[in-house]
Amino acid sequence: MMLSPLILLSLTLSCCCGRNLPPPVVNISLDDNPEMRWAPLLKVYDIDYLKKAAAEVIDTTVPKWVHQAFAPVVVALEKYIPQPYAGEIRGMASHLGARLSDIIMLNFAYEISAFCTSIIAQDTNGHVYHGRNLDYPHDVLRNLTVNVNFLKNGEVVYCGTSFAGYVGLWTGQSPNKFTISGDQRGKEHWWEWWKNVVSAFLLRRSPVSWLVRETLEGAENFQDAVMRLSKIPIITGVYYIVAGVRAGEGAVITRDRKGPADIWPLEPLDGGWYRVETNFDHWLPPPARDHRRDTANKALNATGQAHINIDSLYQVLSLYPVCNRITVYTTIMSAATPEKYKTVVRTQGCHNTD
Repeated sequence: MMLSPLILLSLTLSCCCGRNLPPPVVNISLDDNPEMRWAPLLKVYDIDYLKKAAAEVIDTTVPKWVHQAFAPVVVALEKYIPQPYAGEIRGMASHLGARLSDIIMLNFAYEISAFCTSIIAQDTNGHVYHGRNLDYPHDVLRNLTVNVNFLKNGEVVYCGTSFAGYVGLWTGQSPNKFTISGDQRGKEHWWEWWKNVVSAFLLRRSPVSWLVRETLEGAENFQDAVMRLSKIPIITGVYYIVAGVRAGEGAVITRDRKGPADIWPLEPLDGGWYRVETNFDHWLPPPARDHRRDTANKALNATGQAHINIDSLYQVLSLYPVCNRITVYTTIMSAATPEKYKTVVRTQGCHNTD
C-alpha cells in the first residue's frame, strides 16, 4: 500500500521527537518604566534558578578569564546602552539580584550562538505561513523559554518567544502586519563576541535581536519591516526572515553589519512558493555534514503547495535533522491569523532513529 507524503511525515514525527510542551506566557507592559517591565518574570520563575541558569550560559559561552577581566569594562560600557534596553537590563539585574555585568554579558552571549531553521511558505490561496526552529547548545534554555506579550494601553502591540533574562527577540509577530525570525549567519568564534560589544556600544550599532523588537513595535507593514531590517546597521551578520499578510509577502534578508548582502523574496508565480533558511547563504551549498536545508526542501516538495498550512509546516519543522538534539523550541505563526501563534518547547530535542 502506498502512503501519502503527509502520512509519511506524521509517522516520522512520532519516531523522532520527544514530548513537547508550551512555554509559560508573560505580559510586559511597555507603559511601565523600563526598569520595572520584566518584574512579571518573577511570578513564573524561581530567582535562584534563573541566576544559576544565567551563570551556566555565560560560563559555556565566555571563557572564565575573559569574564573576570572584562566584567568591569562591561559595567563601564553600560552608559552606552540605549533606552529602553539600558533600563530593562538594569531592572533585570535588580530583580534577579545579579551583577549588572552578568546580565549585560548574558544578553550579548545569546547574540552569537543561535543555530536555526526558518521557513516561509505560501499556499495556493495566497496565505503565508512562517515557522522556525531555534537551536542553542544549552539544554537549560528549554526551561527558560517564554512567550512574551508586549502591551500598550492593555493591548498586545507585538509578541514573541524569548528566554528569561534576555531582553531581545529572535522570533516575533506584529499582529495583522508581519512576522520575523532571525537566524545566525555563519559561525563566529568566542572572540567575535567582543567585536559585537564594540560594534554595539562604540559604533552605535544595534544587536540583531533588538532590531527585531524595534521593527515589531515600529514598522507599519511588511514592506516597512523589510526596509528597516535591511538597512539599519547591526552588530553582526544575520538572516532576517520576514512574512506578511498578503500573497507574495515573504523574504529572506541576508545581512552584513552595514547593510543587505542579498534579499531573497517569495516568488510563488515562478515556483518559489517557499523559502528555507538555515545558517548558510542560500546561494551556496551547505556543509556536507548539515542536511537541514535538503531535508526541509524535500519535505516541502512532498507536502506540496496545496497542502501547506500551520499543521503541515509544523510537521516539516519536526523532521530530523531540521529538528535536532539542540533544538530548543519550534514556533509556527501567520500574521494574518495572529491568534494561531504557537510555540512548543522541544524538551528532549529530536533524534535520529535510523
